[in-house]
Amino acid sequence: MSSTKDIDDLIDLVAKLPGLGPRSARRAVLHLIRKRALHLIPLADTLQTVAQTARECLNCGNVGTADICDICQSEKRANGEMCVVEDVADLWAMERTMVFKGRYHVLGGTLSALDAIGPEELRIPKLIDRIENENISEVILALNATIDGQTTAHYISDQLSDRVKVTSLAQGVPMGGELDYLDDGTISAALKARKSF
Repeated sequence: MSSTKDIDDLIDLVAKLPGLGPRSARRAVLHLIRKRALHLIPLADTLQTVAQTARECLNCGNVGTADICDICQSEKRANGEMCVVEDVADLWAMERTMVFKGRYHVLGGTLSALDAIGPEELRIPKLIDRIENENISEVILALNATIDGQTTAHYISDQLSDRVKVTSLAQGVPMGGELDYLDDGTISAALKARKSF
């Protein structure tokens, strides 16, 4: 048996994380081993705790350590606005901005005929239930500007338009963006969503 089997197994596991490959994983594992007391042991302890306690919020689909997440429990967030996102990473991205002060709903993906993902496979029925039960006045669709994302946005808009105000995020030129580096679709969306200066 190899004397490095456990280390090799750790490298293989770390290499499976998004954004990391075998070389990056080897560097990260070597760093963890060299700084065992400072990084490796606390990381192992935290990973074990999170593995035992992390769960999906029963209400919105966010990830936390309680059945109902802090956002859903907060009365300050019950302002009638709900932001619909594809996955938890999108929710966390929105929260990083510290701009949106309402509640969220995580769909768990997008509609896709090719992958046989319909409304029932997503959390769309739960969204409709929440609209009816949580005094929601506006639903903000913050879905990715992909074909599946836009198809999902149109479907949700059709389902909710007679119940609640439905809006979407503006699309177009990003802050600091140079026109020469943008794709045609982004420029087109920016032109269509233009506003008074």
